[in-house]
Amino acid sequence: MLKSVILIGGPQKGTRFRPLSFEVPKPLFPVAGVPMLQHHVEECAKVKERIVVILYQLCHNKTKYLQEYAALGTGGGIYHFRDQILSGGPEAFFIMNADVCSEFPLPEMLNFQKEHGEPSSFIILGTTANRKQSMNYGCIVENQQTNEVLHYVEKPSTFVSDIINCGIYLFTPEIFQHIGAVFQKKQQDMLLDEHTNGNGWHRAEAIRLEQDIFTALAGQGKLYVYKTPAIWSQIKSAGSAIYASRLYLNQYHKTHPERLATNKDGGPRISGNVYIHPTANIDPTAVLGPNVSIGTGVTIGAGVRVRESIILHGVTLQDHSCVLNCIVGWDSTIGKWARVEGTPSDPNPNDPYAKIDSETLFRDGKLTPSITILGCNVTIPAEVIILNSIVLPYKDLNRSFKNQIIL
Repeated sequence: MLKSVILIGGPQKGTRFRPLSFEVPKPLFPVAGVPMLQHHVEECAKVKERIVVILYQLCHNKTKYLQEYAALGTGGGIYHFRDQILSGGPEAFFIMNADVCSEFPLPEMLNFQKEHGEPSSFIILGTTANRKQSMNYGCIVENQQTNEVLHYVEKPSTFVSDIINCGIYLFTPEIFQHIGAVFQKKQQDMLLDEHTNGNGWHRAEAIRLEQDIFTALAGQGKLYVYKTPAIWSQIKSAGSAIYASRLYLNQYHKTHPERLATNKDGGPRISGNVYIHPTANIDPTAVLGPNVSIGTGVTIGAGVRVRESIILHGVTLQDHSCVLNCIVGWDSTIGKWARVEGTPSDPNPNDPYAKIDSETLFRDGKLTPSITILGCNVTIPAEVIILNSIVLPYKDLNRSFKNQIIL
């Protein structure tokens, strides 16, 4: 039996995803038409796994949700719930971070584990990044003949390797022996520390897979890297959600072709990959795409142009409005002939190993040009321009804005 554990980290605030995370937890935000987490679940279901999600308490037939009592780190969380993960006697289980976009090559990782090292070896999914960006991730030095991980450094200050950690792992139950050893050592250290003030247990159980476990396992013949050439990206910010949507929409050609809109008589003009929810009402003179996702109950008027954008539930785009490089929040309205536009934050198209950069909100005292985000229930009047701006929920604007956060 196999299991999958999906880690939803952080204190459930999604600060880099605001104002969108005010309305919905980031893992449930729609990317390419379905919740971010659904992409993980669908790929796990293909290999007939039981799924455990650590943090949110939701309901799903084949999914069990477990909530930490405190932030325990990527290793501490699975160690705390080790009895639930091991119930039923799985021979192996996947661990995956919720905020990654991937092709999820789970069968390939299983085959790789059988072919490399001992049956109890552990596998990290890796990919190649460029030299500069690799330092923003966990870096892996491998034996090029055996693919054993010889050295692991999380976000090094100098270049270590261009192979980076994708946040998807294949473990056997033996991993808990290694996490347990770290926990015992931390607990002993806390007991020796006279300044713990009763918080030693919580601090001892906070264990990071990357820094505490992988660093120690590297070079011990237990840890291997499976390198994938397939799609992969982190989803840390709203701008990265649009890029992830593009990757998933392109992936739909072979995984879910039924989700891609096509040009039909009486329908809107489709250019490139577009997802349209069946409940959306779209004028046939509208032009959509590439990389557009239209949510439930959306109304799009005559002559509307939408490109590189996510349009969420209940939005109204009135006649001849133009939406480019944007996320339009739930139940918002964009008036006639209005233009709402952002600046794409894509990886360098001339570098095959480039990843999307983590954006800083401000640069040199100014708002960094990025995608435009409208929170829920925002009203944009007719014939105005909103450029490179973030609009918080429930705002009725009455003029144009450029490079601003509208509170």
